[in-house]
Amino acid sequence: MQLEDKLVDGHKVSPVLPDDVKNYLIDIDGTICDDIPNEEPERMATAQVYPDALDTLNRWYAQGHYITFFTSRIEEHREVTEVWLKKHGFKYHGLLMGKPRGGNYHWVDNHIVRATRFDGKFTDLVEEQVTIQVFEK
Repeated sequence: MQLEDKLVDGHKVSPVLPDDVKNYLIDIDGTICDDIPNEEPERMATAQVYPDALDTLNRWYAQGHYITFFTSRIEEHREVTEVWLKKHGFKYHGLLMGKPRGGNYHWVDNHIVRATRFDGKFTDLVEEQVTIQVFEK
């Protein structure tokens, strides 16, 4: 990664990526392919890929962004998942297993977090103003 060191009060803190590089965390089931629950792992090897997801993510990868798949699949599904990603030509930097299930995620972090809800098709991202929850000042 192209991480830049950051100092606060003369002490190193967590490094950050340059502003023009994004660190994408992408779900798998229902986002880049058929929505398959952990209870039916036999279907994972034959999931149908969403072609627009493959094209968009590989383009983002080629542009220098970081692609990490963050999935609710469990560790025992890692091998079938990696084989499936390779078979379909997804380029990525990492695969995180065991994301909490159930949605309604609320991520709290000391870094900027931007969220985009997948709604059926991968396209270029556009800016839109929305209302968000923040900590009281």
